[in-house]
Amino acid sequence: MTDSKHPLLIVGSVAFDSVETPAGRVERALGGSASYASIAASYCGAAPRIVGIVGEDFGDGHVERLTRHGVDVAGLERVEGGRTFHWSGRYHDDFKGRDTLETSLNVFERFDPVLPDAWRDTGFLFLGNIAPSLQARVLDQASGARFVAMDTMNFWIDTARADLDAVLSRVDMVFINDEEAFDYTGASTVRGAARALLARGPRHLVIKRGEHGAVLFGEGGPLFVPAVLLERVVDPTGAGDTFAGGFMGTLARHGEVSREAMADALLAGTVLASFCVEAFSVDGIDRLDAGRIAQRRGELEAMIRF
Repeated sequence: MTDSKHPLLIVGSVAFDSVETPAGRVERALGGSASYASIAASYCGAAPRIVGIVGEDFGDGHVERLTRHGVDVAGLERVEGGRTFHWSGRYHDDFKGRDTLETSLNVFERFDPVLPDAWRDTGFLFLGNIAPSLQARVLDQASGARFVAMDTMNFWIDTARADLDAVLSRVDMVFINDEEAFDYTGASTVRGAARALLARGPRHLVIKRGEHGAVLFGEGGPLFVPAVLLERVVDPTGAGDTFAGGFMGTLARHGEVSREAMADALLAGTVLASFCVEAFSVDGIDRLDAGRIAQRRGELEAMIRF
């Protein structure tokens, strides 16, 4: 995990997740978009910096888990007397659906992202799945960012449409899954949804399709990569954030946004997301090595080279 010429700034949630899947259950495990994305980015040669908020129940062991990956946590605010954002959910037997059992925002309800002065010119910025109004607040501060990507979800599409429209017009790239893309645009095909989303302002778009892979749209035409074929899935939580972290970390390493860099990023994000779903929390991506990543990437490339 080496420093990049272009560090990657990630603004998002840092949370505790309690998750039940057909493979088992975990209680109050490290989660949140910033956690998954920053750890994933660390394997791509980026130097991740995170801005988030936690409570006093977020122990030093969790912080060390991030810093061990080279994540700069100078922007992680710890609120004395507060409790960390907690989400609890149960996945269906086919892993395709899930039910939220509890959402306790706790200190995250007061999250007001403030970028350290030295980070405002970070070239690559990823806005995790937080309220569009907060994403806009970060954009107002990140005057030096030259490539900004964002994530979103159905909740913001349904409850903060105007704010989301405004943010979409200010970013370079959007990560979104197919269900969300159909919901936002009213389109019934992936290509139709992509056309409508790109018309909102971003130059690039990745539509994630779960077990059916991911498609990159934008300049130069679409690029597609299938999902890695796995024998066993344990927990899909955080897979999208891991994908985005791997993608943006790879772009940060390249220091450019060429078609070749985008293709590399698409593969990197897919491979890292495949490790994520093989364990609960961030365990699947916590102790990877370059050899395992390269082997799986080679298997994926061999599968699509014909």
